[in-house]
Amino acid sequence: MSARLRIVVADDERPARSFLVSLLRSFDDVAVVGEASSGKDAVAIIEKERPDLALLDWQMPELDGLGVVRMLKKEAMPLVAFVTAYDEYAVRAFEVNAVDYLLKPVDKARLRDTLNRAQERIEHAEIVAEQASGVGGVIETYETLVKPPYLERIPVRRRDDVLIVPVQQIASIVAEGELLQITTVQKERHTITYRLKDLERRLDPLRFIRLGRGTLANVDLITRVNTMPGGTHVAVLTTGQKLSVSRLQSRVLRERFLKL
Repeated sequence: MSARLRIVVADDERPARSFLVSLLRSFDDVAVVGEASSGKDAVAIIEKERPDLALLDWQMPELDGLGVVRMLKKEAMPLVAFVTAYDEYAVRAFEVNAVDYLLKPVDKARLRDTLNRAQERIEHAEIVAEQASGVGGVIETYETLVKPPYLERIPVRRRDDVLIVPVQQIASIVAEGELLQITTVQKERHTITYRLKDLERRLDPLRFIRLGRGTLANVDLITRVNTMPGGTHVAVLTTGQKLSVSRLQSRVLRERFLKL
């Protein structure tokens, strides 16, 4: 049986902190090793206890959750999940490689998902470390662990909730002014405020390809590429979407799809 997940909880509101701790203690594979009522206390407790996971309230006086992450020494940095009553910081939370982003009041099933994700990351890190050998292996392991992984989920505001959209279910992302329109394989549409080039950097380039200045498409969902006059193309997706391909990206498509 694997060791229990060691967790530190930080929230300046005692009722919220106590509620979260009580939820955590209902899980047999969890050990709460510290509670903090401020960001400053969180830094001290985390550096002392070296937990596997820190659950940080995003908004705390003097030093907020993001500030805690910035203050921690690299060798003391645990996995982090943010907890807040507001969803406006969701994308920023994933930018700093957070395991998850939980909305108050925290739901027990969602918390269980967060703990599972943290455990998966830890187990993956252990496997990579075990496979490394020699100086070259150690360097490769270090680079693997410190490099922010590609996004697996994108938080999307939906009325009063935050919907977590798995990246593998995204068919296309199209920029419209300051907004990004996300279309899923189920033909659902979601809107987020984000810059396309910034999101593109966080997506696996083997999964998504840029079709034009304002369009990304899921490679696996492109079923047909129609050649148009002038040497450009139109990509047809399984969702029925027809997306124009710029002249420059047409060359990339030809190299990637139209040759055996």
